[in-house]
Amino acid sequence: MTIEDVAREAGVSRSLVSLVMRGSSKVSEERRRRVLEAAALLSYRPNAMARGLASRRTRTVGVLLNELHNPFYAEIMDGIEEVAAEHEYRVLIGTGGRRSSGEKATLEAFLELRADGVLLVGPRLPTREIVAVAEATAVVVVARGIRSPFVDSITNDERAGARLVVGHLVELGHQTIAHVDGGAGAGARARRAGYEQAMRDYRLARNIRVIPGDYTDDAGVRAAARLLESGRLPTAVFAANDFVAAGLIDRLEEAGLRIPADLSVVGCDNTYLAALHHMSLTTIDQPRPDMGRQAMELLVERMERRRTSPVHTLVTPSLVVRKSTAPLLVAAKAP
Repeated sequence: MTIEDVAREAGVSRSLVSLVMRGSSKVSEERRRRVLEAAALLSYRPNAMARGLASRRTRTVGVLLNELHNPFYAEIMDGIEEVAAEHEYRVLIGTGGRRSSGEKATLEAFLELRADGVLLVGPRLPTREIVAVAEATAVVVVARGIRSPFVDSITNDERAGARLVVGHLVELGHQTIAHVDGGAGAGARARRAGYEQAMRDYRLARNIRVIPGDYTDDAGVRAAARLLESGRLPTAVFAANDFVAAGLIDRLEEAGLRIPADLSVVGCDNTYLAALHHMSLTTIDQPRPDMGRQAMELLVERMERRRTSPVHTLVTPSLVVRKSTAPLLVAAKAP
């Protein structure tokens, strides 16, 4: 059914039907009722694409999530959807599957669907490609630092978070502190750099130990296996995120180690996994839903041309101490 069919059924003009579908206040209640009754009778739904082409606005936003399995991204999404609904924007969701090529394809789809703007949550795309997208539509990046006058960003202060972790572990008496990094994941390089700088600041540069990984539980399992095979266990590990910490703990406990009696573990992101009773993971907190809300507000400002100057927000992290970390016992100190 088309808008012309509705107009014929209601005995009104096509333009009046269009006004009703847009929610215009310039239509009498009697005519609005006739149009809506005709639309219901014919099971008519407005063609969003056609309407978008006519107005050059679709009132849709594309949200590219790094992946769908990590609750960190889902909790950011909660905040995005809340604000999108308040501003009457519809949300298209896609993922790149932790691959730049997948992200590029998803972004192309958003642009083809004429999204008014896009939110990139933890993207792996090169900065130059993100800036190129910003030439075609409004762009806000979440959970990754980016400096561009055409792109807004909201990210955690990863270096400050890493310093909180190392400081906490040093206060508990730990000196051999390893880090399982997040590979090419958003923010991973800054977390690794923050860990290394904090270790130097605490005069523990000789104990810097980085195990390659990524932002998955499998990476934690592999890192634990590598540590066990090395014969040189640290007394504490700072995992790139809560997923990595979960995999790490699972493999270490399978090998007979007790967390935290034999080895303390700290995660990052403070997802729901960290608060589970059997995990009780000490972790760095990022206000995920609030980051999503802020990002969507920034995007609305860009899309509605209420602001053209860039905003780059650095979120201050905090440490949530649970049961996965404990003071180092003298008998458990590494040689």
